Formats: sequence, C-alpha cells, structure tokens
Amino acid sequence: MRVVIAEDLALLRDGLIRLLGAFGFEVVEAVDNGPSLLRALTTHRPDVAVVDVRLPPTFTDEGLRAALEARKEIPGLPVLVLSQHVEQLYARELLSDSTGGIGYLLKDRVSDVRVFVDSVRRVADGGTALDPDVVSQLLTRHAREEPLQRLTPREREVLGLMAEGRSNAAIAGQLFVTEKAISKHTNSIFGKLGLPPSEDDNRRVLAVLAYLGA
Repeated sequence: MRVVIAEDLALLRDGLIRLLGAFGFEVVEAVDNGPSLLRALTTHRPDVAVVDVRLPPTFTDEGLRAALEARKEIPGLPVLVLSQHVEQLYARELLSDSTGGIGYLLKDRVSDVRVFVDSVRRVADGGTALDPDVVSQLLTRHAREEPLQRLTPREREVLGLMAEGRSNAAIAGQLFVTEKAISKHTNSIFGKLGLPPSEDDNRRVLAVLAYLGA
C-alpha cells in the first residue's frame, strides 16, 4: 500500500515513515510543504495520503488545500488528515466529498499505534476515520441546522458514534443496548435525514456527511 506523507516536523515525519514501513506500507514520498504535497500526490497517485493541515509557507491550511486540489484531479483520492488543529472550512469541504476514503485525527489524541495504522488502512480502503473531537467541533457550529433538529438525543448519539466509523455492534456495546435497538435507531436516522434505501449509495457514509455538513 503506497503512502504519501506531508508533515513539516522532521522528527514526526521520520517517525511516520518508520512506523508505516514497519506495518508493511510503502512511503513513496514524504514532504514538508503544501506545493510539494500537491506535486507528490498528483505524481505518485498513492493509495492513501497522511496530511498535516498547517504546512509551510504560511502554516495556515496548506495541507488541506493541497489535498482538496489533488482530489479534483484524482477523484476519490483517500486522505487521512493528522493534525493538532480542526480547520473548519476546508475540513467540511473535504468531508462533504463522498468519493473515496476520508479521515481526520488529532495528533495529541492518537495513543495507540495499531489503532492509528488501522485508521490509515480503513481510509485507504475507502472508509472513514474521524476523531470524536473533530466531529464535535464541526457539529457545534451547526447544531441548529434543520436536519439535525429532527433527531432525538439518542439518535444524535448513535450518529456521532457512526461518524467515528463504528459498526452497529460496536455502538450497541458502547451504549449498553441491543444491536436490534441500534438498527432501529439507524433506520430512523436515515429516514429523518432523507436517505431512502439505495443499491448505489452507502447510507451510513451519507448520514455522517449530512450530520457534518447539514
């Protein structure tokens, strides 16, 4: 599995290269700035990109903007953001793109190496990996949007856990209820968010995107 890394801190960048290499990934390039990231992504077309938000030259949002620009040229390019910051505007734009795997993890909350590696694999496979704090910050700003008003507190809790990438069985275990009860909640959520059954669309992903983007 081929990876491009964008991280401006040399020690962390080298650590990510060694870590992912130890778990069987091939790091095809590791860069430290936004323009180099865009070039690396469009040149290598990796299986997944691990990207910091704030990169040189301005240390604002170069990483996210480069990832979004690359996804215009390579639709569905899997991107896992690994950052200390939640950049609201571009994060929402990235997460609202339903093609390809997406993830957003906070550096200081990654405490288990294997969980992190599993998140990289999940995003590369087209799934999602979202830190609960990222979800919370994105939702706080939009808590009064109409689609979310239709959900009960328990349904919002279930959808928040769905946004973390958890299965119905895992959510049931977290909330100490039956898997059947969670299935009823998810069906109710899909209905309230206007997501009818479809053979083409992943309703769990669409529900999470609606939850984040309203």
